[in-house]
Amino acid sequence: MDYHKDRFEDYSLMVFKEEKLVAVLPANRVEDKLFSHQGLTYGGFVFCENIKDFTSLVDIISQVRVFLKKQNFKSLKIKLIPEFYYKQKYLYNEIITCFNEQVEETKMVFAVDLTKKLTIHKNKLKKYRNNKHHFIIDKSNQFDRFWNDVLIPRLREKHQAKPVHSLSEIKYLSNLFPDNIKQFNIYLDNILLAGITIFEKDHVVKSQYGATTTLGEKYRALDYLFIHLINLYQKEGKQSFSMGTAFAKTPLGYNPGLKKQKEELGCTIFEQSIINLEFDD
Repeated sequence: MDYHKDRFEDYSLMVFKEEKLVAVLPANRVEDKLFSHQGLTYGGFVFCENIKDFTSLVDIISQVRVFLKKQNFKSLKIKLIPEFYYKQKYLYNEIITCFNEQVEETKMVFAVDLTKKLTIHKNKLKKYRNNKHHFIIDKSNQFDRFWNDVLIPRLREKHQAKPVHSLSEIKYLSNLFPDNIKQFNIYLDNILLAGITIFEKDHVVKSQYGATTTLGEKYRALDYLFIHLINLYQKEGKQSFSMGTAFAKTPLGYNPGLKKQKEELGCTIFEQSIINLEFDD
């Protein structure tokens, strides 16, 4: 998170029991409010693997609340990590139980369960199997062409937005984690049609960015690339392929077209709960 330090006042916490680290909370402060780090897509408590009972979770969270109140914080807002990120599956339900009355909102997170039979829409599969265009796909740690020729122009054109990570930031992160951050591009006759930036973490793969050119849209190149990667990572033994959210500033709170696209690629909807803890005076 070091590259975020100019934008956030870090106030990350570590929790120890008998000098052993049992939990961490990546966080930043805004005056008298603490947030699970706003520079991260997902946040919340990260517990050591030997936390196995509800009482221990409650005790850790209670001690954090006591500490923050003593430091004159008024509230703590936490973006929980979606269920499929947990190696200890029971922890998610236990954490939700701890915070049940403080759930402020829930967001949809889309992910393909790679441990089960894929449920990709038959029309997408048909187009994928009939690769009459003879697409070429490559993997690299080079991001310039995708950022400059596809991602930045597409976000500007479609959403009047910019990527969360600048080109220099994604290069910086890739240099730190070359085995975890990868760029996949798809070409036709050496013309770049689309690309997907992948973040790998243990058993989970996340498509951090996916974008296509107008020509790529015509050939449905992004769908082809997604299906290629879903199959690839399933064969490698990954458990989940996350496609993030379908958030949009609309009355629905999401983009229906994007939701449909992700579901047709085989995604299941998971909840990401936003917890708001208010501290009494």
